[in-house]
Amino acid sequence: MEEWSLVVSGRVQGVFYRASVLKFVQNEKLNLRGFIKNLSDGRVQVLAQGETVELEKLALFCRQGPPLAQVEEVQINKSPNGGGKYGEFAIHY
Repeated sequence: MEEWSLVVSGRVQGVFYRASVLKFVQNEKLNLRGFIKNLSDGRVQVLAQGETVELEKLALFCRQGPPLAQVEEVQINKSPNGGGKYGEFAIHY
């Protein structure tokens, strides 16, 4: 299991970005734990734990985002030891 922290910049707040990522995880039945939240500087953070293949699918979707988003950059920090400390993937407010 790995843990990836993705920080997404661009037009990603106020465009249903968090809800779209959550819906993608649910629709694709990705076995991920973690959260997605808005950051105070206008970016969005995604912290996810799971298998590499599923995390790569998530990262690919995050680079695209929902139709109203304009993703400029996705910074990814990967850690090989995702300890399963998070519950079901959810939006944090």
